[in-house]
Amino acid sequence: MDESKIRAAYEQARERYASYGVDTERAMERLAQVSLSVHCWQGDDVGGFETAGAELAGGGIQATGNYPGKARTIAELRQDLEKVFSLVPGRHRLALHASYLDNSGVFVERDRIEPRHFQSWIDWAKQIGIGLDFNSTFFSHPKAADGFTLSHPDPAIREFWIAHAIACRRIGAEMGRQLGSTTLTNVWIPDGYKDLPVDRWGPRERLIESLDRIFAEPIDPSIHVDAVEGKLFGIGFESYTVGSHEFYLGYAVSRKIWLTLDTGHFHPTEQVSDKLSAVLWYVPGIMLHVSRPVRWDSDHVVILDDELQALAREIVRSGKMDRIRIGLDFFDASINRIAAWVIGIRSTLKALLIALLEPTDRLKEAELQRDYTARLAMLEEIKTLPWAAVWDYYCLRNDVPVGLAWLDVVKQYEREVLSQRG
Repeated sequence: MDESKIRAAYEQARERYASYGVDTERAMERLAQVSLSVHCWQGDDVGGFETAGAELAGGGIQATGNYPGKARTIAELRQDLEKVFSLVPGRHRLALHASYLDNSGVFVERDRIEPRHFQSWIDWAKQIGIGLDFNSTFFSHPKAADGFTLSHPDPAIREFWIAHAIACRRIGAEMGRQLGSTTLTNVWIPDGYKDLPVDRWGPRERLIESLDRIFAEPIDPSIHVDAVEGKLFGIGFESYTVGSHEFYLGYAVSRKIWLTLDTGHFHPTEQVSDKLSAVLWYVPGIMLHVSRPVRWDSDHVVILDDELQALAREIVRSGKMDRIRIGLDFFDASINRIAAWVIGIRSTLKALLIALLEPTDRLKEAELQRDYTARLAMLEEIKTLPWAAVWDYYCLRNDVPVGLAWLDVVKQYEREVLSQRG
């Protein structure tokens, strides 16, 4: 795309936005401060590297499709991630699951993992200048085969998973310490029943006891913070989820830890965007897992749809961006995995830019004056403002492909790299 045309279009857009009192330069500066937590599991369909050829198994989640070129090793996954980061503007983070450890080919049980098993990830992150986030892995394991982990009625199995979660917190803390960037370690468990249970109280009582032991060790919040994540249901867990949203909301508020809200973990009629201003009053911060549910928690690639834009607007309008972390959580094995990452990241950044370009102060002023006519008129009018010209210029300024030019790079990478993986 012609650079002079991109710059000319931007200058026109800048003037249009200025007429609404919006500074496009300031909006781009604020967007540059956003570091998305990009999920590693899009690159290998949530397989991980505990054993050679590991595959996702159980836990109420599922990756569908068999597009060629899946990352088979840590080196291949890092190579793919570096390609992705080169195609999106800004400097972002990487979210790792515990099952992505570097064990040098020697199996390590999950309750025995240590920071040294992630040292190569820390070194790589330091080399390319990114931060890391972390996730305990409570699925794809024999001790989770019956659908229960931290709330399991067997004390020995609970002990195993408690040890795993404690180990993950220590690993996350070491990541934050070495990288000088606060790591968020997230806890999500699949525990639940396929059919109606008799005892709903007991599993939640056991889960509280497990979580209290996991979070008992204090860790410097400048290097590490904890988050807990609820869910409505999962495949095979349709009737009862121990760690529901209400459960974890109460737990996070009472223990003063972060709450993770996954956009796919609620009823289809619920809007996560509406929950931010309700929850942020009571918890230190919110971690968002941005996904695209299609009738259920299907983790489709994030696109620039209405819900994503609503979420971005609420993030910006809240004025609490420093207490909201934005992570991605989708995995599509039916299309090119690099393209899936790039589409999701760029869509999320576009939504945030649109929100940052909103004349929020004018809208709030009209609302306070009860001039709902002006509010509605303005909300409709700004939908057609030339945000795309600002986005193109932002990409140009960050030296990443403008428009669909990134797809040519991905196609070339597929021919030269992905197609050679068999």
